[in-house]
Amino acid sequence: MSEETLFTKIINGDIPADVLFEDEQCICIKDIHPQAPTHVLVIPRKPIPRLSDASEADKALLGHLMLQVGEIARKLGVDDAFRVVINNGESAGQTVFHLHLHILGNKTFDEGSLGMH
Repeated sequence: MSEETLFTKIINGDIPADVLFEDEQCICIKDIHPQAPTHVLVIPRKPIPRLSDASEADKALLGHLMLQVGEIARKLGVDDAFRVVINNGESAGQTVFHLHLHILGNKTFDEGSLGMH
């Protein structure tokens, strides 16, 4: 088995993080390198390296993550306008190989502002 990722260590409580929400399937933390005034990460507890590594068995989890994105955006007051980003692979900007969804808000985005880790 591969080495634990930074996010697995956060989920296990080995590394501190600013946790905004958690349930039995995922955790939401503030991004430590925010690209917008509101920038949080929604991370499944199950360590799926990339979105493209998810399987049919992960369908319910992926749906849960998307529903939580909407709920978290409402709680953060950005549900009227926010961006969700999932980087898949190093060339796409993924630096932590544990699936995570970026929620970015309180910023006006143009077409060229897609770079997140």
